Amino acid sequence: MRVNRSARVADVQGLAIAGPVVRRDRLSARRANLGAVLRLLRDEGPRARTRIADDTGLPRTTVVHLVAELLDGGLVAEGEPERDGALGRPALTVGIDGADVHGIGVEVNVDYLGLLALNLRGEVALERRTPFDVPRADPKATLDETARLVAAALRAVRARGGRTVGVTLATPGAVDVAAGVVGYAANIGWRGVRALARLREGLAGELPELFLQDRPPEPGMYPELYPEPDLYLENDAKLGALAEYVPASARGVRDLVYVTGQTGVGVGIIAGGRLVRGAAGHAGEIGHLPLVPSDQRCCCGRRDCWETTVGRGALLRYAADPADAVHDPSVDPAYRLAELRRRARAADARTLDALDRIAANLGPGLALLADVLNPRLMVLGGHFAYFGRYLTDKVAAAVGERVIAPRGGGCEIVPSGLGFAAAARGGALLALDAVYRDPIRAMAGRGV
Repeated sequence: MRVNRSARVADVQGLAIAGPVVRRDRLSARRANLGAVLRLLRDEGPRARTRIADDTGLPRTTVVHLVAELLDGGLVAEGEPERDGALGRPALTVGIDGADVHGIGVEVNVDYLGLLALNLRGEVALERRTPFDVPRADPKATLDETARLVAAALRAVRARGGRTVGVTLATPGAVDVAAGVVGYAANIGWRGVRALARLREGLAGELPELFLQDRPPEPGMYPELYPEPDLYLENDAKLGALAEYVPASARGVRDLVYVTGQTGVGVGIIAGGRLVRGAAGHAGEIGHLPLVPSDQRCCCGRRDCWETTVGRGALLRYAADPADAVHDPSVDPAYRLAELRRRARAADARTLDALDRIAANLGPGLALLADVLNPRLMVLGGHFAYFGRYLTDKVAAAVGERVIAPRGGGCEIVPSGLGFAAAARGGALLALDAVYRDPIRAMAGRGV
């Protein structure tokens, strides 16, 4: 039986923030129709023009013109022949292209800055991560360094003949996505930081050079020019959930929880295919609930916060003495975790005991999430994913014992395959969603 994927794959932008009101005129109708064709090809795969017309309900002549425009704009490409019926010559299929159209996600975390550039095909064009002690640096210094990282990526994309339609900044804590403000992020010490305004200021010297068009569009074809990419702000756990949801939705998953494995621990929640943000954007801040007794004072000033018993600081504290190199914040956390994983594989007793403690401490929090949210899939990210073979089965067993619903409420617990790139990847996907909302805008920038 053929499954209608478009009915269950939510728009990325719809998952995160509300888009602007669009005027009902000929241009907006064309924009909507182009977007409908693109979303169909994204969600259900390549198909011939006649099938596009049948699936969208648009007239075949309209589809022919729309596909021609998308082909000219580089957002789709023709592929293999497909026979539309029993008789007649096979027609060429049309599928998503956009190899030169990119979205960038950049993450600010406690001890690193990470960046990922993704093209419309879903291919990673660029990935960077650099150690950076964010709590010790003031927000301006951190965002200036972030801007330099983004500017270098923009130049690299352009040097390869590509263009960037948007950049998403991911941070921990509660964020105001509309105002571009990080309201409170305890682990990095930010409160009321105008993050997007500061990032835009840091990029001010780069944007005109990188995004002004080299040539005007054909007269009347693109009446509005957009020389700069959109900038977005979103919470890191929510973007991690988004990155995991896109492939999971293809398997019919509509309810998912992503658990960050960072210095701080938060969750991104997708329920019924929609991102749960909460009234003020605080949904998912589970790391500061008193779920497991702890003698460690949390960065928020309180004791017994869950993240002090399962966060990366707890893992390192359990596994190694303070002078051990795995505690060095100037070293990429991926390398430090790789060293701990090497010790675990060598059956180092202290490392294995540390992982057992993390698994035991994870149980109460994940069981609470399973009971309250009843997700179909729970994805463990960050350092939890690095040690999936040591944690997943034990955590799943603990959750199964605690959850009231039979068989854990049908929740499957799996390690993420995205490592530390989940938030940045989710940010790139959010940035790329601008193409599906407004293909005209994306095509207007071709050649930039």
